[in-house]
Amino acid sequence: MISIQLQYVILLFALFVLPRILIRFSIPTAVTSFAIGMLCTEFGFFEADQTIDLLAMFGIVSLFLLAGLEADLKAFKYETSVVFQHLLISVVSLFVFAYAAYFFGWLGFREALLVFLAILTPSTGFILDSLNALQMDQEEKFWIKTKAIATEIVALVVLFVVLKSDSWSQLGQSSGILVVMIFGLPFLFWIFTKWVVPYAPRSEFAFLLVIAMVCAYITKKLGVYYLVGAFVVGLAAQRFSKNLPSIASENMLHAIEFFSSFFVPFYFFYAGLKVLKGDITQNAMILGGIFLCIFVPFRALQIIAHRKVVLNESVQRSMRIGVTMTPTLVFTLVIANILRERFDVHPAVFGSLILYAIFNTMVPSFLFHDPTPEFESHHLDELDYLDID
Repeated sequence: MISIQLQYVILLFALFVLPRILIRFSIPTAVTSFAIGMLCTEFGFFEADQTIDLLAMFGIVSLFLLAGLEADLKAFKYETSVVFQHLLISVVSLFVFAYAAYFFGWLGFREALLVFLAILTPSTGFILDSLNALQMDQEEKFWIKTKAIATEIVALVVLFVVLKSDSWSQLGQSSGILVVMIFGLPFLFWIFTKWVVPYAPRSEFAFLLVIAMVCAYITKKLGVYYLVGAFVVGLAAQRFSKNLPSIASENMLHAIEFFSSFFVPFYFFYAGLKVLKGDITQNAMILGGIFLCIFVPFRALQIIAHRKVVLNESVQRSMRIGVTMTPTLVFTLVIANILRERFDVHPAVFGSLILYAIFNTMVPSFLFHDPTPEFESHHLDELDYLDID
């Protein structure tokens, strides 16, 4: 029997060395970490391990905190009409597919909304993290970032409403707590700026992480998972940056990105541990294959057609943007687990979503991966991340 200490040593090698080796074959590090988790489940390693649970929480919170920090809402005003049209098309598609699944009796309406939210929502944190390894120019990166962030904001709102819609009182109570959080965070940042920063310089990094963890824990207790609270903190910090520039500065982004790069692999590993032996069945493979064949092309063609009509953009350029937004990894993994834990969804549906997420995540890497990419953690040379100014 392998000792727990040796298991952790092997795990660290597997999560931080092996994925770097496989990335040369265009396999995303997140997919490798997830596969390692599934493999460990087969051998019964790290079952009910509280340490892995904690490290995974750090990973998902830091990832969505980073997404919130990068959500510069000011950028939306430059292309408001295009972004709004994109969101409208996305929301209409979501409700049309969900209603069709409900109408034909495949799923209840709430479950159908969650399934298609998992299928149609791009995984913003993962997409933004992988952009540096893809051959994209600055304008393409702007559109990918803007559309992915805008879609994720709407998806988080829909997720919140769907999960709390079983009771009007619960929805009202949870909404009230979330509103207090949104409007209370700037006041909390103001107190920190006035009473802490003058006496404890360079403490913004630790403060932001702690607040993100606390708010993520609150939203988890509300039943809407960690990611909502972490994303809200990132948005609030971005909005407050005019009063405290260091709270959302480039150095802060690099610091959170550095922190996230260490803990995110543990989240994907943890997600892999959640996949049971009976989840990947023949029915799950068939359904997952149907999802891939229908919705990956649909989502890409939807963006291509919209940009062709509105911006008269070339199909080749629009395709690069559309395909890069196909990964749904984090959002799908989160919602798949919610569906199983709270809605007792059929194992074939859970397994199909897992397969869909894994394979659609690899599409941009295989098509646009730079054979000589800049090192993924290009920010590692910024080890002065605690020196936020």
